[in-house]
Amino acid sequence: MSQGPNLPRIILLAIEDITARRFTEWRLAEQHRELERSNAALDEFASVASHDLQEPVRKILSFGDLLNTSAGPTLDGAAREYLARMLGAAARMRTLISDLLLYSQVTTRVQPFARTDLARVAREVIADLEASIAESGGRVEVGELPVIDADALQMRQLLQNLLGNALKYRQKDTPPVVRLGCSNGGQHCTITVSDNGIGFNEKHASKIFRMFVRLHGRAEYEGSGIGLAICRKIVERHGGTIVATSAAGAKAIFTVTLPVTQATQGFVS
Repeated sequence: MSQGPNLPRIILLAIEDITARRFTEWRLAEQHRELERSNAALDEFASVASHDLQEPVRKILSFGDLLNTSAGPTLDGAAREYLARMLGAAARMRTLISDLLLYSQVTTRVQPFARTDLARVAREVIADLEASIAESGGRVEVGELPVIDADALQMRQLLQNLLGNALKYRQKDTPPVVRLGCSNGGQHCTITVSDNGIGFNEKHASKIFRMFVRLHGRAEYEGSGIGLAICRKIVERHGGTIVATSAAGAKAIFTVTLPVTQATQGFVS
């Protein structure tokens, strides 16, 4: 910078050492890549392990059923009880393996995002749950649902798990009433599933979506403890959020927020 033609020109330079910042950014990026590799390895392990475990469990159930049919009437009371326990444990293991495989497939077996009519998905899910609805004497009320960019099969799994849970965790001697609704907020939609069931203590709300977490005894309510973890993984793959609110002995409300449109139809997180 100069004040006249004969004055020296002055140049001001500002130099900042960003080595530490760049190193931190590199470390964060490397940790992110390592986390992605670890998650991919875990998903692959879960998938392979689930496949490998299915066959021996099928054989246990098959030979157990044959034993029960051929020798059951001749067994004494204690032996029949042992056989029943074995078959029950094997059946629970089959369910657990199946759910574990579903969990691993959320990011390994996916479809590109496409325009998905959630109202149609809900009708299909309710048709699948028809026997459970009839057995419970309950009903499912469905409000208006949007069309969004999504993996249709995963949206079906999401609603199947949420509506199925609402029907399962019901009050004794009280027919379940499950409500599925949605509110639109521009770029996002908020889907809610509420019920009049047994609810849960909200101090457990932060861990309800973890793997193998069960807030109620297996003797009262069957399940693997993986269903809500699958829901969370599906929602996160779609760039959304899922939360649960409740009070012990009262209804539960599950709130899912999803983008209406995706930046890319093939997005996979």
